[in-house]
Amino acid sequence: MRALTEVVGTPYYVAPEVLQGEYSKECDMWSFGVILFLLITGHTPFNGSNPQELLENVLEASFTMEDEEWKDFSLEARDMCSKLLI
Repeated sequence: MRALTEVVGTPYYVAPEVLQGEYSKECDMWSFGVILFLLITGHTPFNGSNPQELLENVLEASFTMEDEEWKDFSLEARDMCSKLLI
């Protein structure tokens, strides 16, 4: 399978590999992880005060699940979401 190289996507849902310019269909799992995170917490795992900062935070891929909104969700749900965002 050849690699995809065009940078496309919505900033909140785009995988770091897309921003780096070489990715495969697995980056869709990242986007699914963002959507799962959003469904559970009501907000995306990566934010920024402007588009550039948002994309930098996506590239860092650093997020937490220590917030109050995660307290009622199982360890399995947390594990699945965090694995999708790797």
